[in-house]
Amino acid sequence: MNTNKSTARLAGFLYLTVVLCGIFSLLYVPSQLFVWDNPQQTLDNIVASERLFRLGIVSESISFTAFLLLLPVLYKLLHTVNKSFAVAMVTLALPTVPIFFSILLNKFAVLSLIDGVGEGTWPIAEQVMFYLRQFNKGNLIGQNFWALWLFPFGYLVFKSGFLPKILGLFLMVGSVGYYLDFLGRVALPDYSDYLISNYMTIPASIGEIGTCLWLAIMGAKEKT
Repeated sequence: MNTNKSTARLAGFLYLTVVLCGIFSLLYVPSQLFVWDNPQQTLDNIVASERLFRLGIVSESISFTAFLLLLPVLYKLLHTVNKSFAVAMVTLALPTVPIFFSILLNKFAVLSLIDGVGEGTWPIAEQVMFYLRQFNKGNLIGQNFWALWLFPFGYLVFKSGFLPKILGLFLMVGSVGYYLDFLGRVALPDYSDYLISNYMTIPASIGEIGTCLWLAIMGAKEKT
């Protein structure tokens, strides 16, 4: 039985679910509904497209459920490379799940606010924007741990011998980039005005997308 390849492909499927659902909920839905400098327009958009907003919540829930299931599969795949790093990988990744599920309460609060609200009723617009911004601030807390878990994960990919070393390098560099991005967003009020802020998380994105696609399509060589 080609158990190593099967484990790798299961990991790839779960990781791809995390990535695709994350792109939909964290990038696509906000791009369609949120106008950060216009609370009234944002509320109007959410009321008019409540189903899309709800699908974003569902998608994010699926993403982090898949991530929770992914961790033991990755551990099974990579623990023979270095058990200490595999334990560190899982330990640093686990806190992201309760963090991200807890900040979803902000989006449920938005649903509570807009329940029964008709178009043109705007007193709650600022409250809606407050909860959306709180969700984004909570995401920063999760990003702290997301950055940390990627380094041992990248090291294990790099040392595995059955996954491309370049992906491991991207993950490790991406880990540093994610953490510096977290520090910049917390410490510098005008961080987004710096050109470098647009590029800090690119290595991590390349590493994560590349790794999940490789695992899902190519799998991994059987252990010998």
